[in-house]
Amino acid sequence: MTAKAATGFAGRIEPSSRQTSLDDLDRLADLLDTRWRIPGTNWRFGVDAIASIVPVAGDLSTAVVSAYMIKRAHDLGAPNHILARMVGNVAIDTVVGSVPVIGTVFDFAFKANRRNMALLKKHFAGR
Repeated sequence: MTAKAATGFAGRIEPSSRQTSLDDLDRLADLLDTRWRIPGTNWRFGVDAIASIVPVAGDLSTAVVSAYMIKRAHDLGAPNHILARMVGNVAIDTVVGSVPVIGTVFDFAFKANRRNMALLKKHFAGR
């Protein structure tokens, strides 16, 4: 079943495909925040940290992908307070990450998309 076919009347994802959607979002969060490891350390980074090398433009481009993830969370039925926290995480990541040098270091440490996935998983596990 495609994601479009699983969409309900109000544009929300049906529960039968919720886990598949969460798995897809989890893989995207991994790519953005923790895909690779620095050898000899436990430090992980992803496309977000690499893109932040280009000030402002790099962070804005990854913010667009993060916004897509928030839209998908909305479609899954995440409540407004969870969505607001997700937006806050992405805003912090985008604003601080846009600062040259300091922002790149910040992007290695602050994993907005992993945090957002933890919020979603915790919410849907409680259902």
